[in-house]
Amino acid sequence: MSRRGPDRPGFEIAFLESVLKRDDTFPEAMEMLAGLYTKEGRIEDGLALDRRLVSLDPQNATHHYNLACSLALKGYKTEAVETLRRAIGLGYTDFAWLTKDPDLKPLRGFPPYVELLDEFNIVR
Repeated sequence: MSRRGPDRPGFEIAFLESVLKRDDTFPEAMEMLAGLYTKEGRIEDGLALDRRLVSLDPQNATHHYNLACSLALKGYKTEAVETLRRAIGLGYTDFAWLTKDPDLKPLRGFPPYVELLDEFNIVR
């Protein structure tokens, strides 16, 4: 007989939200929670956390990349491309993932995104 565990995403979200109530500047918790929000379709909540992470650590390339993903999912294509450009400028180099990341799917075929890929010689 198998026992069902707690709803994992719901449990993890509740746990991370409680962590952030105690320390609202805990970047690892914010990053994990933003990812969970996105997976659960709470794009606006994930976007808010990604913006906060960038404001807390503006030199972090991964935070900029994650923000670009949230922006793309919300349909803010121009801002997403500008944010990707910042991420690359700050050292983001996982171009193989960038070209297949489902969060960036809304940008595929968008001329500024295509230009960005060409500018940095990123193979599609």
